Amino acid sequence: MIKLKFPTILLMAVLLFSCSSDSEEYDPIIEEPLPESPVNFDPESIPYPTLSEYNFFEGDMANLNPVYGVLPYELITPLFTDYAHKKRFVWMPSEQKASFIGDDKLFNFPEGTIIIKNFYYDNVLPENVTKILETRLLIKKDNQWVFAEYIWNEDQTEAILDMNGRNVPIEWLHNGQAKSVNYRIPSESECLMCHKTFGDAVPIGPKPQNINSIFNYSDGSENQMVKWEEMGYLDSNYPASISTTVDWEDSSESLDLRMRSYFDSNCAHCHSEGGHCDYRPIRLSFSETIAEENLGICVEPDEDISFWITDADPTHIVYPGDADKSVLFHRMNTTEDAIKMPLVGRKLIHDEAVLLVEEWINSLDTNCN
Repeated sequence: MIKLKFPTILLMAVLLFSCSSDSEEYDPIIEEPLPESPVNFDPESIPYPTLSEYNFFEGDMANLNPVYGVLPYELITPLFTDYAHKKRFVWMPSEQKASFIGDDKLFNFPEGTIIIKNFYYDNVLPENVTKILETRLLIKKDNQWVFAEYIWNEDQTEAILDMNGRNVPIEWLHNGQAKSVNYRIPSESECLMCHKTFGDAVPIGPKPQNINSIFNYSDGSENQMVKWEEMGYLDSNYPASISTTVDWEDSSESLDLRMRSYFDSNCAHCHSEGGHCDYRPIRLSFSETIAEENLGICVEPDEDISFWITDADPTHIVYPGDADKSVLFHRMNTTEDAIKMPLVGRKLIHDEAVLLVEEWINSLDTNCN
């Protein structure tokens, strides 16, 4: 039999009392697990024949009201697509998250990620209604990105998988004026023209530099990257300071930042290493246009487009102080397929952006001699 000395007995009593006291005064903090998303995800079956099979949206699907886990996001400066509006969402499987690589680099998205982009017009004539034309998905499957293009029916009740591309005539009110376009829903090969790096399909927009901004969520306003982290969609390894694009329409920002941000969203996917137009002498990503030559300033063009330009004689890609002498200005200010920029994704001139690029070029004072 082991005999306990009095000090030992006293110490045990104190410890026992202390433990009992703590349990009475303090409740253990238990973190609630995140709810399960009701999205229907079967890697063997996707892409599904219809959009509704994913269960991305609750209620009337045309309202694009996301279920839990389908997280809305927006780009600081979005791509122009013939004045179509866009609603973007991202979804990831449970306990999977993206990680930061660089300010200007795509997040390293996990297997099973789905990026959702809906294209629609408001004030569609003659009834002044909202009409969704298409929903594009990028699905990370077997460590590759897969395109899935869904075309909405006239009743706005369903969207059907169709990778062949088609034209959809549409007329709507834009700033009180009637506009019309034979809107192009891209084929799979057209998608790849923009969404490729060295031949591999990739997303374009979701990079830290493009989403490091405040978004108005249904439960309040918050930085998008912080929200992604809270949702379990982003690892916390990203830095506190990120080189970020600006809203190209924000007149409080410099002309330089506004144009560089616009070029990044609208042009850089082709004008980059491994992009569709990487043979051209310009590089238009936000991080690369710090250098004037990458913007084409004082750079002679590698192609003569004077045949298509009847009222000017452009001599450089960007000729400081004179938009008429700048190839870039004329490529943006035309719908001629042979010379327009971008090559695909628009049939109309982005009038507001053309005015801004003209102002920017005319403000430059670099001497090309």
